[in-house]
Amino acid sequence: MTDKTNNDWPTATPTEAGLDGDVLAGLTSQFEAWEEANLHAALIVRHGKLAYEHYFAGQDERWGRPLGRVTHDAGKPHDLRSVTKSVISLLAGCVLGQESEAALATPVFDLFPEHADLATGGKETMTLGHLLEMSTGLVWDEDLPYSDPANSERMMTVAPDRVRYVLEQPLWQRPGAAWTYNGGATALIAEALTRRTGKTLDALAQEHLFGPLGIEAEWIRYDDGVAVAASGLRLRPRDTARIGQMVLQGGRWQEDQVVPADWIALSTAPRLNGPGLFFFGLQWWLGRSLVAHEEIRWIAGVGWGGQRLFIVPARDLVVVVHAGLYDNPAMQPIPAEIVLRRYALAACL
Repeated sequence: MTDKTNNDWPTATPTEAGLDGDVLAGLTSQFEAWEEANLHAALIVRHGKLAYEHYFAGQDERWGRPLGRVTHDAGKPHDLRSVTKSVISLLAGCVLGQESEAALATPVFDLFPEHADLATGGKETMTLGHLLEMSTGLVWDEDLPYSDPANSERMMTVAPDRVRYVLEQPLWQRPGAAWTYNGGATALIAEALTRRTGKTLDALAQEHLFGPLGIEAEWIRYDDGVAVAASGLRLRPRDTARIGQMVLQGGRWQEDQVVPADWIALSTAPRLNGPGLFFFGLQWWLGRSLVAHEEIRWIAGVGWGGQRLFIVPARDLVVVVHAGLYDNPAMQPIPAEIVLRRYALAACL
């Protein structure tokens, strides 16, 4: 049994875990030779055991601040970027508990009554559920590079009141109609949780998630000291894998029910069409891969730069990928198309 107070994992050889070691050897050799891919870490957990773990050296950042060339290893934390959003969803399930499904209908302006003057033109129908599924209907653009002053998340970051900045954006469609990527929605979810409990976001995460899982977390913070909910987590790769394994097990870790099982099921079920062929749940991405003529569905936390947490229930599999592709959008498909599909899923016997 894994000790919750340290970072050790039960391990297995690929063969013991039902994986083809020769296939996985190809993963190692390809990315050791392919420096432009800037892969930093790849971990595969099968049947609850760490069966593949490899680290690479490459250029890295800490939330946009260059770190130079880093030789990665199991002890170094790594940006999760927007995988943080999926962690916030888990935390919402912990805080809301048995009320979670009913709480989705809570009007957003009931959570932020000081901004009631903005509840006009249809915004008054926006709910906590719309925040979680990113269907607020608000104008929001994160497709622009973060370096562009017009990027919505960047503008929220420097706004004197981040909550008001999000809520004052105009509607372009009715809430609930369609998905639009919106890190501001995640910021509002986190603020709602802190107001409900009277605790900071990082304290809540430590109490409900990281403490029970034995995780050491580092948070990027705004200038006012508030933890960045949309993209601010930095975790050691094995700790990221713990989160995935807990979700795979329906919210359980060892003998503890860390996140309500009903919330795991609710939040990882498809609710809306996302970009491309993705579906979107409650801050979770839902996708599929075709391997040997078989469609295999998966759940994912997705972060810019190649940060991925894949959970594959049909294969009892968790895959963690960290990379440094922050300025290389053309290579963003590498984690799903090569690490997951070509190697991790293809290796499953």
